[in-house]
Amino acid sequence: MFTNSIYHKPSLLEALLLVAAIVFMISFSLRELDATPHIPILCAILLLIAYGLFKRIPYRKLEASMIAGAQSGLGAIYIFFGIGLLISSWIVGGTIPTLLYAGLSIVSASFFYMIVFIITAIIGTAIGSSLTTVATIGVAFTSVATTVDASLAITAGAIVSGAFFGDKMSPLSDTTNLAASVVGVDLFEHIKNMSWTTVPAFIVSAVIYAVLSPKASNFDLVAIATYKENLLATNMVHSYAILPLLILIVCTIFKVPAFLTLVVSSVSALILSTFHLSLSLADYAAILYSGFTSTAGDEVIDSLLTRGGISSMYFTIMLVILSLSMGGLLFALGIMERLLQAIDQLIRSVGSLITSTAFTAIGINVLIGEQYLSILLTGEAFKERYAALKLHPKNLGRVMEDAGTVINPLVPWSVCGLFIASMLNIDVISYLPFALFCLLSPVLTILYGWLNITITKKA
Repeated sequence: MFTNSIYHKPSLLEALLLVAAIVFMISFSLRELDATPHIPILCAILLLIAYGLFKRIPYRKLEASMIAGAQSGLGAIYIFFGIGLLISSWIVGGTIPTLLYAGLSIVSASFFYMIVFIITAIIGTAIGSSLTTVATIGVAFTSVATTVDASLAITAGAIVSGAFFGDKMSPLSDTTNLAASVVGVDLFEHIKNMSWTTVPAFIVSAVIYAVLSPKASNFDLVAIATYKENLLATNMVHSYAILPLLILIVCTIFKVPAFLTLVVSSVSALILSTFHLSLSLADYAAILYSGFTSTAGDEVIDSLLTRGGISSMYFTIMLVILSLSMGGLLFALGIMERLLQAIDQLIRSVGSLITSTAFTAIGINVLIGEQYLSILLTGEAFKERYAALKLHPKNLGRVMEDAGTVINPLVPWSVCGLFIASMLNIDVISYLPFALFCLLSPVLTILYGWLNITITKKA
């Protein structure tokens, strides 16, 4: 819960009408006005404040509930700062360029869809951004697909699946850090727990993509070779550049706190950058704040390597603060509590709880079309229900990602869906049946719930 104080007990009709108004406000702004989610969420906050004042709840109490909600996200904000530093340092240190080069090196004609899926998963995990992966290497793969007897729809499905595998499992991903923060679980424990559903979904998807792959004798690798040459020309592809990744893995094994892990790995990458780049202290300060700017001359490579920095996290940080403030009001006004009471009679087992959680996350994605809100609202709504059944909160975190993070690109009017459709020049409905990883993840997490597989009880 955001706050220990509930100042009002609305009727079920009032709660439903307020939630419907908020959903309409946000979804209309995202779909029709092409607005960022910040403005409609701020409007929703104002609506809730007006409702609270109408119910004669003092403003100071409403303000306190917003502050309490925002405070619950401070841990995530520190992690987001660390992610910004890590991305920019991993680029200058050569870690991300080296991982990109390694991924491009395994492209071949055999098992094309499977290779596309695996490479985008590697790159997505390396850079922690699904949309960046789609907009860069994903676009490159769609052009490669035209040189062989390959379906653009299946290729796009493989790209989306791989990219959102990375978005889900990368310690650099803002959604992964957000989910871990919302449920109060260590970042790497959260990622480890997700592997129980993610790895099977990955393997099954890879096998199906391998079976679906076209049989091509001639395969044009000119574009891929060009990208590799341009990566080498940056002088940032080196075998030693993998060291920061190894440090991150070791810190994970020894359960070093996530923020400290990010800092240590970032420092190691900055030290390594002195071996192949000549940068002043002023350059490093600018890169750590504003991100690295690539001047390789290749549009795809420059897009992949121009990112990072603390400032790149501001969008997400502001959204987290606003969303959690809205969540604080929803709980303080008793709205979420009233809605949960209405479905309490349906939640009598672990299976029904996990199913309800999954469909709530999916429903928020479908109705609002916003990935972050599907995580934030679902997490805060079901925290106490998991505690009541003595389930470890990492179970909730896994369901939120299995049915929240990976579903957004499958919604045609969602933020991710609209972006991907425009980048790959294919509509969401066409690639949706072939985004196998995204489709399998919620199915597996619900199945595990009913079969009580890998469900951790609270100590």
